[in-house]
Amino acid sequence: MKNLLEVNNVVKNYGDFRALNDVSLHIPKGCVFGLLGPNGAGKTSLIRIINQITMPDSGSIILDGEALAPHHTAQIGYLPEERGLYKSMKVGEQALYLAQLKGLSKAEAKKRLKYWFDKFDISAWWNKKIEELSKGMAQKVQFIVTVMHNPKLLIFDEPFSGFDPINAQLIAKEILQLRDEGATIIFSTHRMESVEEMCDEIALIDKSNKILDGKLDDIKRQFRTHTFQVGLNTDHPKEVEAKLKENFEVSPSNFKLLNDSLTMNVKLTEGNSANDLLSFLTSKGEVQHFVELIPSANDIFIQAINKNS
Repeated sequence: MKNLLEVNNVVKNYGDFRALNDVSLHIPKGCVFGLLGPNGAGKTSLIRIINQITMPDSGSIILDGEALAPHHTAQIGYLPEERGLYKSMKVGEQALYLAQLKGLSKAEAKKRLKYWFDKFDISAWWNKKIEELSKGMAQKVQFIVTVMHNPKLLIFDEPFSGFDPINAQLIAKEILQLRDEGATIIFSTHRMESVEEMCDEIALIDKSNKILDGKLDDIKRQFRTHTFQVGLNTDHPKEVEAKLKENFEVSPSNFKLLNDSLTMNVKLTEGNSANDLLSFLTSKGEVQHFVELIPSANDIFIQAINKNS
C-alpha cells in the first residue's frame, strides 16, 4: 500500500529541549493511524510540523509523493485539541469564512455546509453565535469545518473531547466513513478504547522518541503472553489446579461464570500448546470458558511506556 504521508528522521528542538528525536513514520493511504503517547511526548510538535505551523530543525515530510509545501495546507484538515472557533461570530458566517480559506468558492462552501448541517441535524444553528452553543455543539461545528473541503489528510487531536457517548459514537462513525471514502486519518487520543475501535496502525512516541509502530494486530501479536482465561466445571477443582501447575503457569482470575466453576488464568509454557491445555481441561470436566487474553491497546501503551522509563 502506498504511503500518503512519510515523516523522515524529523528532529525538533525548543532551545535546549528536544521535542522530537529522529522520528520517522510511514502512514499508508486510506488508514486510520493512531498517534499515541503520554503528555509531553512530542505528538503535538509533530502535528504542528505536519500542519506547517512550525518547521523541523532537520528531516523531511513527504505528502503524497511531494515534499511538504505551503500549497498542501488545502489538502489537510486539522481538528486541534484546543478548538479555535471565534465565539462571537455566527456559526454559518464563520463556517463559510473558514471554507473559503481552504479554497472553496462561496457557492460550493454553502452547498457542502448544507449537506453536513443537514446530516448532523444542526441547520437551526446557522444564525447562532458559537458562544451560545454547548461545548459538544461547538465541537460538531468544528468537525464540519475540518472535513468539508474533502482533504487527503485529516488530523484529529482528541476529537471526542466534550462529546457525550452518543455523539462520540456519531463522530467515530463519520471518521471511519471518511476513511472508507479514501481519506487518510491521523488520530491522536488518550482514549485507548477508541484506538481499539478505530485504528488500523499505530505509533507510540515517548520522551521525544518513537518506541513502536506498525499494524495494531501485529503489535498485539508481539505483546501476547499466551495466557488463557479458563472456566472449568469439575468435581475435583483442587486436584485439577494442582495437576495444571505441573505443566503450566496458573494464576487467579477474577471473572465470573453463572455457576461455581473453577476459574483461573493459565499461561502456556515451552513445549505446550493451546490444544494441549484444552485437551487436558476436557479430560477433567466441562469447559465453560476458554479465551486467550489478547493484550489491549491500553495494556500495550502501559507496558511500552514502562519499559522505556
